[in-house]
Amino acid sequence: MTSPQQPQPQPQPEPHDTAAPGAAAPMPPAGAPEPPAQPPAEQPEPRPLAAHPQPEQPPAQAPVPPQAGPAPQEGGPAREAGTMMLQAQQPPAAAPGKEAGTMMLQAQAAPQGAPLPPQGAPKDAGTMTLQAQQPPAAPPQQPPYQPQQTPQQQAPQPPQQQIPAAWQAAGPGGAAPAYVSPIPVRRTNLGHALASEWTKIRSVRSTLWTLGVMIVLNVGIGLMAAVAIAGLGHPTTVVFGSAWFGLLLGTLCVIPLGVLVISSEYGTGMIRTTFTACPSRGRVLTAKAIVLFGLTFVITTVSTVLVAVLHAGMIDGPAPTADQWLRATLGSGLYVAVLSLLALGAGTLLRHSAGAISAMMGLVLLPMLLAVFMLSSESLRPVAKAMIEYSVPNSLGALYDTAFMPGGPSGWQPLLILVGVTAVVLGGAYAALEKRDV
Repeated sequence: MTSPQQPQPQPQPEPHDTAAPGAAAPMPPAGAPEPPAQPPAEQPEPRPLAAHPQPEQPPAQAPVPPQAGPAPQEGGPAREAGTMMLQAQQPPAAAPGKEAGTMMLQAQAAPQGAPLPPQGAPKDAGTMTLQAQQPPAAPPQQPPYQPQQTPQQQAPQPPQQQIPAAWQAAGPGGAAPAYVSPIPVRRTNLGHALASEWTKIRSVRSTLWTLGVMIVLNVGIGLMAAVAIAGLGHPTTVVFGSAWFGLLLGTLCVIPLGVLVISSEYGTGMIRTTFTACPSRGRVLTAKAIVLFGLTFVITTVSTVLVAVLHAGMIDGPAPTADQWLRATLGSGLYVAVLSLLALGAGTLLRHSAGAISAMMGLVLLPMLLAVFMLSSESLRPVAKAMIEYSVPNSLGALYDTAFMPGGPSGWQPLLILVGVTAVVLGGAYAALEKRDV
C-alpha cells in the first residue's frame, strides 16, 4: 500500500537493535537463525506520518476498530510475516500532546508465551498497527480581563454571618438532635413578673408626680393643722383628730396612680407586649397589684408616721394609746393602699384611664356630696345618713376617732369593709381579664 493514509508495513526491530525510536528496522532474511528470545524492549515513541488538525473535542477513549485479520490464538500456528493490523491504542502517559487525529505507526512486539515458528519460517514480527492518539487536555480557560477597581470604586461587601456549628449540625439531616440556645432558658415565675412591673412603675413620671404630690399634701396640711391647733392653746381630747385632713386629699392622688398602672398600657397598646411576654394574665395582674400595694403602703405609712409624730409633739392632750398609734399610722397606710387596689380593679374592668378615674372620684366624693343635699328631706334622711357613714372620708376619719357620724363603723371596721369591696372588684377584674381579648 502506497497511500500516505495507509502506511506500508515496516519490519519489527530486533530486541538487540538500538536504533532510534520510530526508525524502521530491516527485515531479516527468511532463513536467518532466530536470535535468542529477550524481553520486549520499551516501545519507541510513535512518529506521526501526517497531521490533520481537527477541532478540539473532549478527551474520550477511541473505540477499538475491528482488526484487519483474525487474532492469533495462543498456541495456534504462527501468522505470516507482514500481517497488517489496525488497532487504536492509548498514548503513553508521559508522551507529549499531539494534535487530534494523528496517525501513528508502531511496531508491536510478539506476545510472550506464543510458540516460536520453526527455523526458516517467517516470524510474527513486524506487525504494523495504526494508533489514534488522544488530543491533549484543553488548557484551562482564562477569565476575561477585568480592570482592577480602586479601593474607592469597590463596593463594600456586607459581612457574612457565620452560621454556628450547632445550627449546621441540627436539622433534618444533621447529627445533633436540635439547636441549643446559648442564652439560659428558665421557666418564668411570679418573681419575673414582679421585676417587670417594678421597672414599669418606677420608670414613668406619673408615679413620681402622684406620690410626690400625695406626700406634700399629707405632710404639709398635717403640719399646718398641728400648728393651727397648737396656737389656740386649748387641749384636745384626741391628739390625732386633725392628722388625716392632708391624707384625705392625698387619696385623690393615689387613685389616678392605681388606674394608670394598667389602663395606660391599654391606651398605648403595651398590654399586648406584656401578655405576649407573660401569657398568664392572672400573674400579670397579681404582679401589678403587689407592686402597687407595696409602693403605696410604704410611702403612705412613712408620711403618716411623720404627721403623727408632729401632732403628738405639738398638740396638748391625752397621750395616744397603742391602738390609736397603729390606726393613725399602719391602719391609714393600709387603707390608702387598699384604695389604690380598688382603683386598679376599676381600671382593669373599664380599660380606659379617664373613665376609670372619673368612676373612682365619684365613689370617693359623690356619696358625701349627695348626702348633704338629701339631709333636707325627711324621707331621704336615713339614706343620706347611711351614705355619710360608709363614705370614704368618714371611714378614714373613723380610723383617727373623729368620724362625722358616730353611729357608723369605728376602729378597724372601715378598713375591713374596704378590703371586702376591693376583693369583689378585683375578683371581677381577674375574670374579665381571662375572658376578654386585648
